[in-house]
Amino acid sequence: MAKERTDDNPKTPEQVQDRIWELAEKIGICMFTTWDGKQQHSRPLSARVRRDEHAIYFLVDVEGGKNAEVDHFPTVSCAWADNSSYKYVLVAGEAKLSNDRAKIAELWTDFDKAWWEDKTDPTIRLLTLTPANGELWDSPGKAVALAKMVAAVVSGAAPKMGDNAKVDL
Repeated sequence: MAKERTDDNPKTPEQVQDRIWELAEKIGICMFTTWDGKQQHSRPLSARVRRDEHAIYFLVDVEGGKNAEVDHFPTVSCAWADNSSYKYVLVAGEAKLSNDRAKIAELWTDFDKAWWEDKTDPTIRLLTLTPANGELWDSPGKAVALAKMVAAVVSGAAPKMGDNAKVDL
């Protein structure tokens, strides 16, 4: 018999939206998941989160297999995980590949030199995710989460691990 879920979400939808954007930006690297018509493919990508533009940007290579998948099946999802604090975010929406050189130059950081020589490299492409919805799992932190799990084992009740909420973005 499954334990009764005791989680609740005291946050307003606006607070959940704020927290999703905040954690996605803070964590940075996400697992970017596409669909090829038969199965999903996930890979880590460095996200440039721009809430004021209602967009999440990625610099990708022109040769990436994800590019064809996005062209054929533009609905994608991105998952961010802060395992040390038990905080997780999922964002889904529509992605589009472009060769917007001005935006690529604007988003360029020294970190990108690991893959390309500089921002003028002609093989860089811009992948833009326009978020439609998101989900948040927001624990009060590792120490509190572990204490709640121990208490749950002793009491036999499911632990209240933190906030979980879905919202439109």
